[in-house]
Amino acid sequence: MPSFKIDTSTAIVFVAVEPKHKIINKQTDEIAVDRETGAKMMTVGLTVADEGEANLYTVSVPETGIPEGLTLGMPVKVIGLKARDWENTFNGEKRHGISFRAVALVAPSSKG
Repeated sequence: MPSFKIDTSTAIVFVAVEPKHKIINKQTDEIAVDRETGAKMMTVGLTVADEGEANLYTVSVPETGIPEGLTLGMPVKVIGLKARDWENTFNGEKRHGISFRAVALVAPSSKG
């Protein structure tokens, strides 16, 4: 399915839910892996505020794209954010939604 770029250049983005490994099988605790790089995938909740509106997005990011010391409430820049629609059938029930993925998050540099 096609994916669509999301422009966050004018948005204010904050970490709303700290990163954790993206589990693809809850029975085995199997962690999702990026098919291209082999990096473990993480999910992070981001509040994206722009043009008088704010939304919470759960974004998948390769573990290598998560900066050290990322904390709740920290402002970040999102690199390569894309949205993709999905649909599947689970227990005979059709489900659909939009998933979000980014190449990396960049935390503000600390100035001593």
